[in-house]
Amino acid sequence: MKRGLYAILDSALFEDDLINAAGIFVKLKVPVLQLRVKDREDREFACLALEIRKITKGSGTLFIVNDRLDIALVSGADGLHLGQGDLPYHLARGILGKERLIGLSTHSIKEAVEAEVLGADYIGLGPIFKTSTKPHLEPKGVALIKEVRKRVKIPIVAIGGINEENVGEVLASGADGVALASCLSKAKDLPEIVNIINLF
Repeated sequence: MKRGLYAILDSALFEDDLINAAGIFVKLKVPVLQLRVKDREDREFACLALEIRKITKGSGTLFIVNDRLDIALVSGADGLHLGQGDLPYHLARGILGKERLIGLSTHSIKEAVEAEVLGADYIGLGPIFKTSTKPHLEPKGVALIKEVRKRVKIPIVAIGGINEENVGEVLASGADGVALASCLSKAKDLPEIVNIINLF
């Protein structure tokens, strides 16, 4: 897993601009793009994934599909990101094989340690700050990053309410990367994203 910005392309946030945004982020050399689709039918999800795979292929930007093993397989994605309530890790690994990445969302020290024991390639850790994409989850703060960093060796990708103002604190706490979602769609001229990329 590469160190740096992990851009989450959420179809609910980008609407019709999603493919264009993927192209922009690849040109900016964002290390990872994750496609998150909760508001479209499977056919459209698959088509979006195939288009983004074309954009990322050979670019140096990894393409990760959120939640859906079938879409990851069909699109030829570089990996899959699973939440705590998604398909069990061992089943996904058995189908994807060892050559593709699997990341796990974690919200506590216990879940982070368990993810490493399972064999996850990286963990998403959060929400660190309050976020509109996960309003039901209590912010954990950077203290959680510090504690998890002491206990796991795999890459930590911090997520939740991260922006240009607080990203320095997040990285100083031991995160290897930061995942951004809602702020990506708001930064039409991309200065904030570019500033964050330049921190790595």
